[in-house]
Amino acid sequence: MVQLSVWALPVLFAVTVHEAAHGYTAQWLGDDTAARAGRLSLNPVRHIDPLGTIAVPALLLLLGGFLFGWAKPVPVDFRRLKRPKRDMAVVAFAGPAVNLIMAAGWTLVLSLTQAVAGGEMTAHFFHQMAIAGVTINVILMVLNLLPLPPLDGGRIAVGLLPMRPASWLARVEPYGLLILIALMLTGVLMKVLIGPFVFVQAVLFWLFSIQLPLVP
Repeated sequence: MVQLSVWALPVLFAVTVHEAAHGYTAQWLGDDTAARAGRLSLNPVRHIDPLGTIAVPALLLLLGGFLFGWAKPVPVDFRRLKRPKRDMAVVAFAGPAVNLIMAAGWTLVLSLTQAVAGGEMTAHFFHQMAIAGVTINVILMVLNLLPLPPLDGGRIAVGLLPMRPASWLARVEPYGLLILIALMLTGVLMKVLIGPFVFVQAVLFWLFSIQLPLVP
């Protein structure tokens, strides 16, 4: 229960603000589909997916496995964007970008609580929550940047590639989730993500002068 309480808020905001960022960016670029559907909001309740936002992260945390989750996808009609192919990449990039911003925010909290992490109980709790916030946001950023549709990285690649290779990559989307699950079950996904994860986290810790090792 302590672990769940530490991770609950960081996971909730990591996945829901990620989706909200897609909606706000799409509206800025001409598509108000999310607004008309009532999904253009930073209220986490509007984006919670009972399975991906609650059940899966909780189960993975209890099992000690690779932690990730998802929220209900914000609806985007790419045909309504000002420049559909280019703007699709921009909308997709907004999700990982906001995860990086949140990771930086949690790293700031981590730097502020590190000196007292082993002392007063409340400070120690927020220290642990900050570690969780950095971890889940960096994981979601590097995971979503994989060039595999329907992940954001796949949509970015489709938006940036010339028409023919973009069309080929887009055809992978119906099978993308199955490919991702297969990579996770075989351990390949962890091997692919660990390098970028460690690099991004190390840069954030260096920028905010985080002293290692962290207090457990």
